[in-house]
Amino acid sequence: MLVHTFLGARGGNGRHRPAAAAGLVATGAALALAVTAAPALAVQRPAEPLPLERLFDNTAVSDDARPGAADFDGAGNSLSAQDLAAAGWTPGRALGFDGARLRLPRAAPGAPDNVRADGQRVRLAGRGDAVSFLVAGTGGTAGGDGTVRYRDGSRGAYTLTAPDWRTGPLATKAVALPHLNSPAGQRAEKTRLFVVTVPVARGREIDSVVLPRTGAAAALHVFAVAVRAEPRGWTGSWAAASSGYTAVGPWRDRTLRLVVHTSAGGPRARIRLANTFAGRPLAIGHASVALQASGATAAGRPVPLRFGGRPGATVPAGAEQFSDPVGFRVPAGANLLVSVHLPGTVDALPVHGLALQRSYLSADDSGDRTGERAGGSYGQSLTTWPLLTGVDVGGGPGSVVALGDSITDGANSTPDANRRWPDLLWRRLAAQHAVPRLGVLNEAISGNRVVTDRYPGDGVSTITSGVSAQHRLDRDVLAQTSARTVLVFEGVNDVRAGTSADEVVTGLRAVTARAHARGLRVVMATIAPCAGERYCPPSANTQREKVNAFIRSGAGRFDAVLDFDAVLRDPARPERILPAYDSGDHLHPNDAGMRAFADAIELRDLVG
Repeated sequence: MLVHTFLGARGGNGRHRPAAAAGLVATGAALALAVTAAPALAVQRPAEPLPLERLFDNTAVSDDARPGAADFDGAGNSLSAQDLAAAGWTPGRALGFDGARLRLPRAAPGAPDNVRADGQRVRLAGRGDAVSFLVAGTGGTAGGDGTVRYRDGSRGAYTLTAPDWRTGPLATKAVALPHLNSPAGQRAEKTRLFVVTVPVARGREIDSVVLPRTGAAAALHVFAVAVRAEPRGWTGSWAAASSGYTAVGPWRDRTLRLVVHTSAGGPRARIRLANTFAGRPLAIGHASVALQASGATAAGRPVPLRFGGRPGATVPAGAEQFSDPVGFRVPAGANLLVSVHLPGTVDALPVHGLALQRSYLSADDSGDRTGERAGGSYGQSLTTWPLLTGVDVGGGPGSVVALGDSITDGANSTPDANRRWPDLLWRRLAAQHAVPRLGVLNEAISGNRVVTDRYPGDGVSTITSGVSAQHRLDRDVLAQTSARTVLVFEGVNDVRAGTSADEVVTGLRAVTARAHARGLRVVMATIAPCAGERYCPPSANTQREKVNAFIRSGAGRFDAVLDFDAVLRDPARPERILPAYDSGDHLHPNDAGMRAFADAIELRDLVG
């Protein structure tokens, strides 16, 4: 096995301790990390905590007809209530983001709806692996250090950073709105809100959070806060990352029938739909799940899914929606049909661009076909996965997440055959008994990079290469159901585009630190060769070798290193792929190369 193991800092229970005792902030991303629990300290407690809404001291949202009723930034500017409503962000609504449920303020336009962070103590109860904040900065990026207080008397520090509401990166926004309300009237200028998640001590009951104190120049505004509960009793079986937001149709009253291949199995199931990158809410009429017989035909009558007890749902812009659990036995390593009825007119959807799996779509105005066993209504095929980002199964030991680019996405492997290396890794796990049979979640995006965004994170685009690995880490890795380990295999697209090795190394360090802060193991793979490919000049190989030297050195404090470079390279010309593993473009491996990757992984490194 071509694997080298390096031990990071670990606590007595085997989980990672944070890299610093006082706090940690990811570099190259607009997301903040935090440090988890600290020992109990005998200090005087501040005043009793209050619910967040009792602390509201700022008004961010105005009615378009009365823009002067709010002053978010001290200059009389504010968010548009009409824009928020058009995005599905209505007062009091609970929104799903990265596994947490954040409830919007119930305030009417022109009433206080957020707090300027200044050391306030906020009542917050529950156990989980993270706390999520709905935030924005005014006057620039705003942030500071806060404290999580636990019921056992212990506490932990966290660092919270809120990007600016007018200039923050669209790649990490929760929602972008098309207007800014000002004292002089409405302007066509994008405004943003962000969800930032910080880790907390697992298993400890939270009592409250103390908000950071921020300076006078830039203010950190908090609209909502929630504990992200650990998804106990569930294992991720299948996943795909939203890689862009593309034009469709328009489609009118159609039903999607999406084919996905499971890893772990279980006695019950739920799905996750995500309206990532969207600016408008999306109506779901009905949904169902079934085993595939062939094509769009189900092996039995599809089982209907519900959302909060209802047959359908509306997913607000940027948010996600889990279905209710259903007693449907999901076999391991099987093809499922997940059918979703879209009752309205749809002209753009979030998609995973490279499915390598044929899915199906009914005709315009054909209505709800989710309950049909036969596939005759599905006359159109798809090669993307719109909307659907996850299938979870009941029970199981948790999952390993593969974070990667087109090689991990399976480019140039055999379509409809599930021969991506993560698929083959799961088959190895399923065939043995030495380690738990983890689910394997493929969170790769073709064309993705560690450092820079290919898709800007907002608006309809033909680009489906996603936002950077750093910008999507929370959504695509840290929030995945029962994730235990992340296997990182990215960087070739960065060096092919001229990004320096130092920049890639900084990005990989940040990814590792953030994953460790959440208690995940990190297995880092070296970058495979690409010489001979038309966009891979000799300078790219030089930078690739520098990144690989860093990875092999253990300086990144990874839990294990997987030398995919050594697996794939031609010993006679190490800058090139071995011809037996080359799909023909000198960048992507063929089916044999995919198997070589999967066979090179030491399974014990996935669980520690």
